[in-house]
Amino acid sequence: MTTFPRVLRFWTALLVILCMSSLDFSPALAGLAPSTRSGATTVASARDADLLVAQRALEHKMVAQKLRDYGVSPAEAQLKLASMSDQDLHRLASASKGLPSGGDGTGALIGVLVVVILVIVVLKLMNREVVVR
Repeated sequence: MTTFPRVLRFWTALLVILCMSSLDFSPALAGLAPSTRSGATTVASARDADLLVAQRALEHKMVAQKLRDYGVSPAEAQLKLASMSDQDLHRLASASKGLPSGGDGTGALIGVLVVVILVIVVLKLMNREVVVR
């Protein structure tokens, strides 16, 4: 068995020492990230909370489509929201809390189908029989 020449061993050891000493060997720290307030989600009063709920309801696809069908633009709807009284705004926000907060359910349907297909593929890979009746 041949060994490295003495000069090659020296330079290899020196390179390893330099590489290892350049690494940072500080201990790993874990913890929760501090929460910060953003200007868009700061709610100072009940009116601001109701206004935020109503604006999110207006962003929903079905609501926006119905408003367009009635000839109301999104800008006009935002102006009307800003000029509503506190009582009317609270009534609108209470009524809009029942709306779905996401899309139209297509994502959930696709997710369920992907899970079903994944289960069938795993069962097929395990040589199990899949029977759909």
